[in-house]
Amino acid sequence: MGHAQHYFRRYGLSAVMGLCISASLVGCVSTPDQSAGVPVFEVDPSWPKVPPKWRLGDASSIAIDAKDNVFVLHRPRTLKPEESSMAAPAVLVFDAGGNFMQSWGGPGSGYEWPEREHGIHIDYKGYVWIGGNNCIGRNLPGLKAIGDDQILKFTAAGKFLMQIGRSSQSKGNADTKNLHQPADVWVLPRTNELFVADGYGNHRVAVFDADSGEFKRMWGAFGNKPVDKDECPPPSLSSVPPGPGPDQFSIVHAIRVANDGTVYVADRENRRVQMFTQDGKFVKQLVRGSAPFARNLALSPDRDQRFLYVGGGTDIVVVDRKSLEIVTTIQGAGMLGGGHQIATDSKGNIYVAATTRGLQKLVFKGMK
Repeated sequence: MGHAQHYFRRYGLSAVMGLCISASLVGCVSTPDQSAGVPVFEVDPSWPKVPPKWRLGDASSIAIDAKDNVFVLHRPRTLKPEESSMAAPAVLVFDAGGNFMQSWGGPGSGYEWPEREHGIHIDYKGYVWIGGNNCIGRNLPGLKAIGDDQILKFTAAGKFLMQIGRSSQSKGNADTKNLHQPADVWVLPRTNELFVADGYGNHRVAVFDADSGEFKRMWGAFGNKPVDKDECPPPSLSSVPPGPGPDQFSIVHAIRVANDGTVYVADRENRRVQMFTQDGKFVKQLVRGSAPFARNLALSPDRDQRFLYVGGGTDIVVVDRKSLEIVTTIQGAGMLGGGHQIATDSKGNIYVAATTRGLQKLVFKGMK
C-alpha cells in the first residue's frame, strides 16, 4: 500500500481528556457530535511540480486564491551555497494539480522585502500580503541584522501596492505604525480589516484598514493589554505548565477570522488556541499541553466553516470551531506532520508548508 492510501485518525475524547487512537476508518467513539462525520484525507505524493531549474529553500507559508491556485512562500536564502544560484523566486504559484504557473518576489524598489520570509495570505480581492520574522539578534547565515517590522501588499502578479511599518523601527506593542516580526495575517471581507498575528517580537493581534493601512485596534491574550517582552532569538518551549497558561501571548504564530467574525489565534509556544470576537473580546480557549500544538490554523471551506484545523507536532488536529472541542486528528504514513503554516482550498484540501521538510497536499476524501 502506497503513501496515498494511508490515512490514520486519532479521535479526541475531549479537549481535557486527551486522545484515543485508531488506524482504521471505523475508529473509536468520542464525545463531540460526529453524526455528520469527520473529514478524511490522503497524501498526494506528486504535488507540487517545481521546475527542475530551481531549488526551494525552507517552505515557510502557503495561501490559496479564489481560483484555488496555490501561492507558496519560501526562504531562498536558506539554500546551501552550492545551490544558491538555482534559488527560485520567493513566491511560486501552482494550480491545484501542482503545475507551475508563475513566480515573483524578493527585494525591489519602493518597499522593504522581509529579511526572513514567514507568512503569506491572499485576501478576498486577490491581493497578496507578505511578512517576515527576522530579528537583529538571530545572526542567521546569509541574513542582514535587520528587524522585519513590516507587512507588504502586492497584486497577484507581484506589483507592489502598500507597506505597513518599516524595517527595524518597532517601538513595541504600543506602536501603531509598525509591526514586530509579524507571523501571519487575515483579511475579513465584510469589514475590509487586516488582522495581524504580531507576532514573534510583539505579543498581540493588531488590526488595520486593508486599503489605507490605518491602525484600528489591538489586543493581547485573553483580551488583555499586550506587554512588551522582546526576546531574540524567540523562545522555544519544550513543555507548558498545567492550567490556562500565562496572561500574555508568547509567539502569536497564526490567525484566522471566520465569516461570522470570530477570530482564532494560535499562541504556539503556550500550545493554545484562543477565540475572540472581532473587537477583541475573549470567548474561550483550547489548550493541548501534552504535545506541540497551535503551530498554524486553517478553516474548512463549508458554508458554516465547521472545522478549525490546528497544526501540532506530528498531526493536524481537527477542532469544532464553535465549541473548540477536538473532533479527530489527521496523522499517518507519508505525512510531513503538522507543518509550519497550512491553508485550505474550496474543495476542502489541506496544503502544508513544513519549512525544512518541504510542501505537501492532503486531498480531502469526504466525510466518514
